[in-house]
Amino acid sequence: MSQQKLFYVIAYDITDNKRRTKTHNLLSGYVTWTQYSLFEGELTEKQQIALEAKVRKIINEAQDSVRFYPLCAADMKKVITLGSKPPQKEGEYII
Repeated sequence: MSQQKLFYVIAYDITDNKRRTKTHNLLSGYVTWTQYSLFEGELTEKQQIALEAKVRKIINEAQDSVRFYPLCAADMKKVITLGSKPPQKEGEYII
């Protein structure tokens, strides 16, 4: 597995408060909370796989949704943020 990092936007829609809080706390340990149901940050492939497995243990897949959107360097250059600063950490992204 590669140690290179890829930038992810992770969004969730979780119906149960307890599962939502657990998911929020888990994601906070890996990436940055940027909006109510949205996180952003860099993950290695190993981290992404581990995080996905941990999320699966928390959520109810029949009721909840968690989406991992990988962004390449070209996509990152096109991000437009209105009203607040974009994520502070700049890094190397896989294209």
